[in-house]
Formats: sequence, C-alpha cells, structure tokens
Amino acid sequence: MDRFDAMSVLLAVVEAGSLSAASRRLRAPLATVSRKVADLERHLGTRLLVRTARRVELTDAGRAYVAASRR
Repeated sequence: MDRFDAMSVLLAVVEAGSLSAASRRLRAPLATVSRKVADLERHLGTRLLVRTARRVELTDAGRAYVAASRR
C-alpha cells in the first residue's frame, strides 16, 4: 500500500464529503477509493471514517489523522 496515495484519497473523501464524490473528483472507481481508505484504516488499526448511506463522518482518530496529514 502506498500510504501517501491513501492519505491523498482520504483527504479527497473528507473534502468532497462522500466516497462517490471523491471518486468523481479523483476520476477513480468508487471501489478503488473505498479500498484505499479501508487499507489505510487496516494499516493504522483504527477506523477513520463512519460511513452512512448519504455521507461520511470522521471519527476522533480520523480528525487527528487528517489534521496531521494536512501538515
């Protein structure tokens, strides 16, 4: 897994507000975006996003990770 790429995908998801909007923005298949976020979560050993049918929300760990990623 390319962690830098996965971090970029996570940031796109957060900025776009959903996995599907991020996939359109990145011009990548939805399954790829979802897999990269899941791989990053698995690598870190924690959930970063709470996924619902309409949107995604950051967990506390996700907020901290996104803040660190932006720096």
